[in-house]
Amino acid sequence: MEKADGAFLTISELANELDLPQHILRYWESRFPQLKPLQRSGNRRYYRPADVAMARRIHHLLNVEGFTVKGARKVLANGGTLAPETAEDSAPVDRADMAKAPQPAGTADNLVPQLEKIRARLKAALAA
Repeated sequence: MEKADGAFLTISELANELDLPQHILRYWESRFPQLKPLQRSGNRRYYRPADVAMARRIHHLLNVEGFTVKGARKVLANGGTLAPETAEDSAPVDRADMAKAPQPAGTADNLVPQLEKIRARLKAALAA
């Protein structure tokens, strides 16, 4: 039996939809102030459509884009985009790109151009 669009979901229904254990959703509630399901007697949680959309967004940031909880919180606090001053410590890490990064030659003269290239690549990746 399918629920109508806009119907409240229980924590088990949302956990099944996102393929997550229920305790992860409860953890997210403690870390993301934007996720506040309705709680009835006995602490039964009912996720409104806005809560479901927020849980999907959090899931996407953490499990698809690879953000940390801290980074995802910053993204959501900025309305879904990274602020330039927080982009550096919030962006997901791509291990493959790190392995491809040029190794420093050992002198400061050689490091500056390499670091500028890395900065440009990071800026382009964040803009994409």
